[in-house]
Amino acid sequence: MSEPMIQCRGLSKSYRKGNNVVTPLEKLDLDVPRGEFLALMGPSGSGKTTLLNLLSGIDSPTEGSLVIAGKELAKLSRRELTKWRASQVGYIFQLYHLVPVLTAFENVELPLLLSPMSKKERHVRVESALSLVGLHDRMHHTPTELSGGQEQRVAIARALVANPSLLVADEPTGDLDRESATRILDLLKQLSREHGKTIVMVTHDPRAAESADRTLHLEKGLLVS
Repeated sequence: MSEPMIQCRGLSKSYRKGNNVVTPLEKLDLDVPRGEFLALMGPSGSGKTTLLNLLSGIDSPTEGSLVIAGKELAKLSRRELTKWRASQVGYIFQLYHLVPVLTAFENVELPLLLSPMSKKERHVRVESALSLVGLHDRMHHTPTELSGGQEQRVAIARALVANPSLLVADEPTGDLDRESATRILDLLKQLSREHGKTIVMVTHDPRAAESADRTLHLEKGLLVS
């Protein structure tokens, strides 16, 4: 049996809030196979976004181990973690986080600007990512000239452009109408099944979760059946 893409053991996250200690995630054990599309559900404050931030290397755990693609994140230096995150993780946000004055092409190119690749190679990567999400013909449009669904597809192209092995998505359809949401979910399924991307998606929508290969529920920082 191949090594899982994500392996969490006793993963916990705590922080102080005034005189209290808040623990949004507690002793979580989780394996996610390579290429799986996993949905995480649960009420607000259940630890879903905390888990995404740990998986993407944005935050670090208080206790436990987190191994992704054979790398134990806690053992990486800050510089190594930044380099790992840039090459291995794509983050998809609910509200897109596009730069309004930049075109779709320029928004997707942003993660590559600090890389050593040539301008020609960057352009090939950006055009490929926009073609994959069906927006090659809209690459010179700014976000104000795009629909909400198109903006989210630009955001997905930006998350894909460095060819990461892991995509984390925080409510990627939460701000979309049903038709646009369906297109985004179909795209995520395609990325998992045809391109081998491992996807962890947080959602409050049971219909969105049905698109995933598996759904897990978090409550008060614990996985529940």
